[in-house]
Amino acid sequence: MGVDGCAAGWVGVLRDLRGQPPRVHVARHFADLLILRELPSFVAIDIPIGLPERIGEAGRGPEALLRARLGERQSSVFAIPSRAAVYCDSYEEACRVAAETSEPARMVSKQAFFLFPKIRELDALMQADAGNAYFLHESHPEGAFMTMNDGKPLAEPKKRRGSRHLPGLELRRDLLTRVAGYERPFLHADLLHGVGDDDLLDACACAWTAERIALGTAVSYPSPPLADAHGIPIAIWT
Repeated sequence: MGVDGCAAGWVGVLRDLRGQPPRVHVARHFADLLILRELPSFVAIDIPIGLPERIGEAGRGPEALLRARLGERQSSVFAIPSRAAVYCDSYEEACRVAAETSEPARMVSKQAFFLFPKIRELDALMQADAGNAYFLHESHPEGAFMTMNDGKPLAEPKKRRGSRHLPGLELRRDLLTRVAGYERPFLHADLLHGVGDDDLLDACACAWTAERIALGTAVSYPSPPLADAHGIPIAIWT
């Protein structure tokens, strides 16, 4: 299953290695996607997993490695601060704690701060069951699209100035159809309340990565993955 955050909570796309058509599920809480009748064996999710206590010059680790490969799409990979900063409730406090727990001192971007509630949701789950949550993997849609595109970052963004960018969406639909094997009608979110077209496409890309993880063909940044103080892996898979 590939998972992305959305206005409704989470959108998950299930791919079946036996050739059954993909299915989509929308859930308010991520844990609800893990109690489906069709329980996924591998999950790739577009949310940071694994939070260091301190951030060094290279950042959390995976972001810098993937960002260097993404060209014009590198801004889609947000820098994530320490665990203490992620658990702050206000932006001002998060910036203060992030600066205190990084060397050199770094603030927090607003884009990253808005992800904190979802990061905490995943982190709580991983801390509670880190030994049995091995099937959860951090992924990144633009890394997946780059892999589909013969290792070249995509020339068009999905959004411009906060609005849908149709050429970028169509470029990703083309890759998902031609390389990942999705049927074109499946790649539209018109009937999914609280799910944008970009959210669905990102979940589809992550599901393709989850399949690659299951088949042993996915790549992790870094390789092998790092680990935080709780033993939770830190790596982005594509």
